[in-house]
Amino acid sequence: MSNEGATPGDSAAASAVDAWRFPNRATPPGSSAYYSIRLASARHRDALAALYGWRSEVRSVLERVSDPGVARIKLDWWRSEIARTLSGAPRHPLTQVLAQAFARKPTLDADESPDLGGLPESPFFEIIASTEEILQARTPPDRDAQRRHDEQDLGALFELLMRCEGGGEREQQPQPARRAGAWCAQVRRIRDAGWLLRRGRPVFSGAQLTQAGVDALNLASATARRQLPDLLRTLAEQLWQEWPPAEPRSALTPTVRVQVSLHRDLLRVLERSAFDVTDQRISLTPLRKLWLAWRATR
Repeated sequence: MSNEGATPGDSAAASAVDAWRFPNRATPPGSSAYYSIRLASARHRDALAALYGWRSEVRSVLERVSDPGVARIKLDWWRSEIARTLSGAPRHPLTQVLAQAFARKPTLDADESPDLGGLPESPFFEIIASTEEILQARTPPDRDAQRRHDEQDLGALFELLMRCEGGGEREQQPQPARRAGAWCAQVRRIRDAGWLLRRGRPVFSGAQLTQAGVDALNLASATARRQLPDLLRTLAEQLWQEWPPAEPRSALTPTVRVQVSLHRDLLRVLERSAFDVTDQRISLTPLRKLWLAWRATR
């Protein structure tokens, strides 16, 4: 395509939009997100990468903004941006990629909410709401509350990924993708436990801490740090018992299947390390991720 007649401003705007296509900073080569998209259908890759990028930008508010009031303003801005995208007037380069990817106009029944090219708007708002819960330092009282939070965060993203790949037909329910996302979120929480504790983020529910005899305020103490592997081992055992990731292949689209496969293998690696995550972040090698992604999509 010729750029003849384009102004420097036009070129800069186009470059900013292209930066959110695949791969982008939320889906860099070597990451789990990268391999879940790399083996997906080529026509879906930019849209999938933009969805990962959108959640990453929303969640980054927790790290980039120290003032809770400013953080809430930024989250409200993202709410407004989704509304603008739904109306066909996105401002952010990232949502411009989403608008391009989902340009077709959905047909709405009287009792249905607006869709972004067939994607329901509610998962976007759920991800923002779950981020606000973390901002407010709310510790889930029990495992059920933690699971609901995870389904409204990573589970909501997995639903959007599934629908983006064509798994969003009216007769197909989002529950398998939501469960898969919540399960993977808990594996990530085990992996990042040390990092989360250093930042005062919840790793365990209030009921789990009470059962273990650990005070949430003292969880970062030397004594609690020694207890962390045992606490994580119990959490991992519950994960395998509650929802071993064995959803039928037909219930999950390729990108979600890859994520489940990678997180299942990661949990095994964490077990073999004796959950030594207090001061390190354990991950799979890129070659291992590529192999697992290839198997999951075949």
